[in-house]
Amino acid sequence: MQKFLLGLFFLCTTSIMWGQESQQEKLEKRKAEIQQEIRDNEKLLQSVKKKEKSAVNVIILQNNKIKLKEKLIRTTEKQTKILSNDMYINQLKINKLNRELTELKEDYAKMIVKSYKSRSEESRAMFLLSSENFLQAYKRAQYMKQYTSFRKMQGEEIKAKSDSILGFNEKLNNQKVAKKKLLVENTKEKISLEKEKKEQVKLVNSIKKDKKKISAEIKRKQTESRAIDRQIDRLIREAIAEANRKTASENPNAPATPYTSSKIVLTGEAKILADNFRANRGKLPWPVEKGFVSLPYGDQPHPVYPSLVVHNSGVEITTEQGATARAVFSGEVTSVIVLSPVNKAVMIQHGDCFTVYQNLSSVFVTKGEKVNTKQSLGKIRTNGEGKTILKFTISQNTTYNNPASWLYNM
Repeated sequence: MQKFLLGLFFLCTTSIMWGQESQQEKLEKRKAEIQQEIRDNEKLLQSVKKKEKSAVNVIILQNNKIKLKEKLIRTTEKQTKILSNDMYINQLKINKLNRELTELKEDYAKMIVKSYKSRSEESRAMFLLSSENFLQAYKRAQYMKQYTSFRKMQGEEIKAKSDSILGFNEKLNNQKVAKKKLLVENTKEKISLEKEKKEQVKLVNSIKKDKKKISAEIKRKQTESRAIDRQIDRLIREAIAEANRKTASENPNAPATPYTSSKIVLTGEAKILADNFRANRGKLPWPVEKGFVSLPYGDQPHPVYPSLVVHNSGVEITTEQGATARAVFSGEVTSVIVLSPVNKAVMIQHGDCFTVYQNLSSVFVTKGEKVNTKQSLGKIRTNGEGKTILKFTISQNTTYNNPASWLYNM
């Protein structure tokens, strides 16, 4: 019973270890992604520092760099913890194998001594000849054969367990080296993080005298943003009304729906698209190839003056100059919107959901066009301050959603 429980314990620990190895691979991949994001952010930061007259955008980039470094530290700490658990399990296996090896060697030694005492051919012959009948002699011959075979098997088992111990010891030593490396990396990143935070404090202090100017700029931008949101809301309602008119004309038995409805009556095909879109929540690709969220969804405090609140109906993603916006999922272009002479937007319908891509200088698609996931929609505009920012929104019918809950690793 004890052996059974021990076996069950090690079966469970092995399963845990396999799971940890898989988790370790995922964390290593995520760490590489974060490190690449930090490198991309640093390139953007250096570019903005050369062009930016105001230090506010530099502070936003610096904030993102700090967040990425904090993510990197947390990821490395998770890796270290998993590695420590893995090392503990491997040590338990080594201890178990050592105990089993000791018992095997003791049994084998006793067997050798016993064999030595009865080693002569005469003794073996006498053992056979002293049998009372042929059947007993046959059984004794079989016993001697099995005894020899058992000795050989024990010797092989001792060698196999010795090799296993060597293998586990080597793995454990490699894990100790890997853990030491992770701890060194973490210490280095923590020192770098403190340096970034000190630099951030200096930047914030350098522009605190501009509160009046910044407050006026925020107010102006919020007025513009609300006007654009109202225009997009109107276009979404028009798209819903148009979809419902089309459904009514194609299916006279469909429920009567007012053209001003805020909810689409889905046809069979549209329902499949909507279901597929929702099934990919949290897994959708970003609407840009590279970039970071410089203004999250909802009410956000200003990076320098927390009392100044900025409202955002989507997310603003800062990317590199010359970047293009791309569709996060397949769908149909319902509108190409000219928000200003230098600011265009594309709206795509995915069943009863809509995605909008704002701040484009040029557009590559037309109204009514079917688009695929990651298809380029237009070039993102770079303003006079050197900022290249895409505003991205997601809504289900007329209700805006937080894009962070839809996009992968946001």
